[in-house]
Amino acid sequence: MEAEIRAAGGRVLASAVTSVFAQQAFARHLGVEFPMVSDWNRAVAPAYGVQYDVWRGHQGVAKRSVFVIDRDRTIRYRWVTDDATVLPDFDAAIAALKELA
Repeated sequence: MEAEIRAAGGRVLASAVTSVFAQQAFARHLGVEFPMVSDWNRAVAPAYGVQYDVWRGHQGVAKRSVFVIDRDRTIRYRWVTDDATVLPDFDAAIAALKELA
C-alpha cells in the first residue's frame, strides 16, 4: 500500500501519543520505512480534531484517523473513527490522493 501511495505522489506519516522511543521500536517491529512521529505533548490530535476525551482510562489519546493533505497544507480527505478496532478504507484515501495529481 505504501508503494501505491508513493506512486500517486504521496508520503506516509504516522503519529501517536507514545514516546519517540516507543515509535521507533514499533516501526522496527513492523518493518515500516515511513516516519512514525510522537505527539507526546498531545498537540497534533486536538489540532486535527481527533482526540478522545478519555479512551479506556487514558486521556488525550488520538483516534484512529487518516488524512490526505495537499502541498498547501489543506486537508483534502479525512477519515476518523471512534472505534479504534475499525481499520480505515485506504482505497478511499488513495483515490483522494490520486485526485490531487
